[in-house]
Amino acid sequence: MKILVANLGSTSFKFRLFEMGESEECQLAEGGYERVANHGEAIRDALVSLKNDGVTTPEEIDAVGFKTVLGRNLSGCVEAGDEVIEALEGFADVAPAHNPAYADGIRQFREILPEARRVALFETAFYQWIPEAGRRYAVPASWYDAGIRRHGFHGASHKFIAERSAEMLGRSDVAELVRGLYQAGPRELERPLRVVSCHLGGSSSVTGIRNGIAISTSMGFSPQSGVPQNNRVGDLDAGALPYAAKVLGLSIEEASQQLSSESGLLGVSGVGNDMRDVRAAALKGNPEARIAVELFVHEVRRWASSMLFELGGLDALVFTAGIGENNPWLRAAVCDGLEEWGIALDADKNEGAGRGEARLTGEGARVQVLVIPANEELVLAREVYQKVTNLN
Repeated sequence: MKILVANLGSTSFKFRLFEMGESEECQLAEGGYERVANHGEAIRDALVSLKNDGVTTPEEIDAVGFKTVLGRNLSGCVEAGDEVIEALEGFADVAPAHNPAYADGIRQFREILPEARRVALFETAFYQWIPEAGRRYAVPASWYDAGIRRHGFHGASHKFIAERSAEMLGRSDVAELVRGLYQAGPRELERPLRVVSCHLGGSSSVTGIRNGIAISTSMGFSPQSGVPQNNRVGDLDAGALPYAAKVLGLSIEEASQQLSSESGLLGVSGVGNDMRDVRAAALKGNPEARIAVELFVHEVRRWASSMLFELGGLDALVFTAGIGENNPWLRAAVCDGLEEWGIALDADKNEGAGRGEARLTGEGARVQVLVIPANEELVLAREVYQKVTNLN
């Protein structure tokens, strides 16, 4: 089965084409477009490029998968029809960079590839089994009914970590559960496997996973929350927004814009929103850049440690995404001084870890420290294959 995975932003379109089967997982092609003014034109051009490269013709594509962010009153792995479009548009103001683009993309693919099945995997799907107490804010019931709750994000990435870390730790029972999670749901296992997954990149989140199921996560109602992002604020006291608007003479819209595009690493450092640039400035003595780096590490440690009580202990600490995968200094800073908790890095393994999976655990440490590269597109292709196969 040929499955096209579509990743749409407000001005971008990226794709990967997979051949999927019961015993086959093969990526056939990938590509992308930036500064996209018309998603329909970009999609048609991508399909032409696949044909010209001899990979496939549009008619051979069996399904298209969409890595949708969040929908109002809708989550999970579902067929991407009008209900999904309405759910995306219902939360367009919460995820303005992605929801309108995905709604448009689903419409475009419906027109361009009418015979292909369309499946949406919401980023929030991995968190649907978090206990209600972990999903609620202490707000009036009317707010909760309007959808103001902890949704969680980066679900495909953390689900991949849940499955792959289980395989690396010899827990095939957990890996099997994760693979069928969206079709069969969770189930109890005799022996716990407790993982903290740190997805650290331009957008970052930390998730606690027990037996392949998310039990807590740093991101909440919107991608604004949790760990500071490249240019988004992360956690902020709700009282700060009206206060800043009043004192700084900003409208609520202007204040919100600053929190979403002028904050995070950029806002604190004043240098930029790329951790490589911020740390380089910090090493050269820029005090604000140094604070930005320390703040990022502090928040990762705070969120990771907050999950230990809920997990009842820890078997593995996993680093993934661009910052987590490629920066030994960051991993060392997060793990610093945690030997009494069973967390210790082997300094040589940490420094020598290249691109790809790695085990960084120090001698005698109880907790495994792993690097696992993110592969959200493969997760989506797997889920689309399972969904379409079950629908047939």
